[in-house]
Amino acid sequence: MTAKRDEAAVSRFIERFAAVMVDSGIPRMPARVFAALLAADSGRLTAAELSEALKASPAAVSGGVRYLSTVGMVSRESEPGSRRYHYRVPDNIWDQITVGRDRLMARWADVLREGIEALGADTSAGARAAESMHYVDFVLAELPLVNVRWQEYKAALKGDAAGTAAGAGAADPAAASPDQSARHATQTRLI
Repeated sequence: MTAKRDEAAVSRFIERFAAVMVDSGIPRMPARVFAALLAADSGRLTAAELSEALKASPAAVSGGVRYLSTVGMVSRESEPGSRRYHYRVPDNIWDQITVGRDRLMARWADVLREGIEALGADTSAGARAAESMHYVDFVLAELPLVNVRWQEYKAALKGDAAGTAAGAGAADPAAASPDQSARHATQTRLI
C-alpha cells in the first residue's frame, strides 16, 4: 500500500530543489522538470503530466526536457503502440553526472597545462594556473575512489534496509564496518 502524499509539500519540494539547482547554474525550467521527475512516485511522467504538475506551458516543458536530455539528466521512453513519450531520471544519475564532470575537468587540466607554459611557470599568473591544475588533477584522481565508496555505501544502505525489514537491527548503514563507520562520520561532518 502506497502512503498518501501531501501534494502541496511535494510541490514545495520541487520548487525548492529546483531553486537550489538554479543557484548552481542549471536553467530554471530544466531544474523544475528534473525535480518533478525525481519526485514522481512512478519515476516517469509524460510531457502533459509535467506541464500540469509544474503549471507550465507545453513549450516550456519541451525546452526543459530537451536541455536535460542533451546533458544526459533525463531519458525518454516510449511504450509499444503509444505515440506519447515518458521521461525519467536515469538510474545512477549522480554517477553519470560525476563521470561527465570528470571528462570536463580533464579538459580543464589540459588547458591549464598549456596556460602554465604560455603564462610562464615563474610568474604569479603561471603559479595560479599551476595550483589550479594541481587541484583539478587531485580531484580527478579522487573521483574514481569516491564512486567506489559510493557503491559500497549504497550497498550497505540496501543491506541494512533488508536487515531492518527482517528485524535484524538498526538501520545505520555506516555500522556495516568500522571503515564505513568512519567514512559515514566524515560524510556527516561535511554535510
